[in-house]
Amino acid sequence: MTEPERPSSALQPAPVPDPGTDSTEGAGAPPGSLWARMKADPQYAPEHLALEAVRRLGPEAARWAEDVHAAQPDLAPDAAAQLAARRFTNYARLSGAVSGATGLPGAVVDVGVLAWTQARMVLHMAAAYGVDPTGPERATDLLVLQRVHKAAETARVALGVAAGRERASRLFASSSDRPLTGVMVRLGVKLAQMAGVRAAKRMFAKMIPGAAVVLGTWANSAATKDLARRTVELYRKG
Repeated sequence: MTEPERPSSALQPAPVPDPGTDSTEGAGAPPGSLWARMKADPQYAPEHLALEAVRRLGPEAARWAEDVHAAQPDLAPDAAAQLAARRFTNYARLSGAVSGATGLPGAVVDVGVLAWTQARMVLHMAAAYGVDPTGPERATDLLVLQRVHKAAETARVALGVAAGRERASRLFASSSDRPLTGVMVRLGVKLAQMAGVRAAKRMFAKMIPGAAVVLGTWANSAATKDLARRTVELYRKG
């Protein structure tokens, strides 16, 4: 009696590559050069972050989408986008619990990493829907989706201002007479707004012993899931 023929492994679908495994420098957290720009210009911190995210993370997202299509050409865009949403929501959930920094600097680091992780998710989801994640307009999308600006036109204007200030900062030394605490508060508030952590008590939970992990994890997850939903609504329309 012969054994039944086993299906060829060639017929099995290749595993879909996980998003977020790219070794691109600065992929896991905002790079030091970006932190320096945001501290020097906290009013435009979200714009600086959006521009840098597209520059650094857009190529990573594009490569991931190409790998997904090569592994499973028939995978629906919605399925690929949800894969990215789930993975980066998990990253966001952990980002509020593992930072070793405490006090006000720790709170600012947490919301900065969260905003960066969310931008990374949006760019991967855009790529899943066939939208170029390296295109300059993605920075505008990030600011509107993350509710920094209500309209694309005002986001574009703000991005232009931030880009100009970035160029100017290379020519002129930024003012160093501002109190560091005041700068960190302004930077934290702007990044918290971008990351969807709007309640001040959530942002500064890290300053209260015992509250940071539970409250930070919940806030990060909820804000990131809400952003993923808005991202699907935008890019599913094409």
